Amino acid sequence: MVPWLVNRQGIDLRRAADELGVSTDQLEADLRLLFLCGYGQMPDELIEADWEGGRVFVGNADEISRPLRLGVDEAVTLIVGLRALREVPGLDERDAVDRALAKLESAAGEAAAPASRVRAEVGSRVEADVLSRVRGALADHRRLHLRYVVPARDEATERDVDPMRVVGMDGAWYLEGWCHRAEDVRLFRLDRIEDLVVLDVDGTPPQQAHERDLSEGTFRPAPDDVTVVLRLLPGATWVADHYAVDDVEEVPASEGGGLRVSLRTADTAWLRRLLWRLGGAGRVESPADLAAEVLGGADAALAAYSRA
Repeated sequence: MVPWLVNRQGIDLRRAADELGVSTDQLEADLRLLFLCGYGQMPDELIEADWEGGRVFVGNADEISRPLRLGVDEAVTLIVGLRALREVPGLDERDAVDRALAKLESAAGEAAAPASRVRAEVGSRVEADVLSRVRGALADHRRLHLRYVVPARDEATERDVDPMRVVGMDGAWYLEGWCHRAEDVRLFRLDRIEDLVVLDVDGTPPQQAHERDLSEGTFRPAPDDVTVVLRLLPGATWVADHYAVDDVEEVPASEGGGLRVSLRTADTAWLRRLLWRLGGAGRVESPADLAAEVLGGADAALAAYSRA
C-alpha cells in the first residue's frame, strides 16, 4: 500500500480505497498504523500520513517508494506458509489465500520449485477432523459432548460443552466453551479430545460466560496454586519450553549448567511423573515436601525392581 500511495500523492481517499479493494474505514485504520512504521523509533524516522482533507499524502517513505522483490527463500517460505494456511479446516478466506498463492507461484516461476517438494499439514488428520466438527458446531450453535483427557490426573472425563470460540496458540488448537461439568468457562486442547459428538441441543453459552483474556497465554494460575522451583540439568531444559513457567534462570557451567525455573500448579501429580521421567536430570529445590514425595516415589520404584 505504501509504495502505491507514495506514487499517487493527493489521491482522493475514497478512490484510493476503491482501487485498493478495501473500505474507507479499513484504509484509514491502515494509515493510522503508518505512524508506528519506519526504519527507526525517532519521529523523523517514522512514516507520515495525512488524509484530513479527504486526500491522502504519505511522507518520509522514500526508502520504500518501490515494492521490494522477493528473494527465492522468501518466496518459497511464503508459498509453503500459504499452503499450510489453506489446509486449516473451516478457513473463511480460502479464496483469498488461493489467489495470493497463485500470484506468488506465477511470479516466482521456476524459483518456487523447491516449494512443490514440501507438503504442508496442520496437525494430524484426527485433530483436523475434530477442528472441522468443532467449527461446525460453533457456527450452528450446537452443544458438544467430549471425552477429554486430563493429563494432570491421568484420566478421561465426559463433558458437555457449549462452544464459544476456537483459537490457535503456541502450535496447538483450543476450544473455549462453557463446561456444564465445571459450570464455568474452560479451554480444551483439541489433541486431547478422545471422542466428540455434536448434540442436537442448543449450544448457546449462558449469559455469565465470557471469553478469557489469552494475551498472556492459555495458562491461568489460581491464587492458591503451589509455587515450585525446579533445577533442570542440560538434558532436561526442554521442560522450560513445553510448560508454563514464571521465571527462568541460567545456571553457570561451573555449577553444572542448565536452568532453574519456577512454575505454579494446582496439582503436583503430573509434576512428580515428569520428574521421574527425567531420571535425575531434574529435581525439586522447593517446596521441601514435594521434593520428599518425588524422592520417596523414586525409592519405591527402585525397591520394586529389586524385589522382581
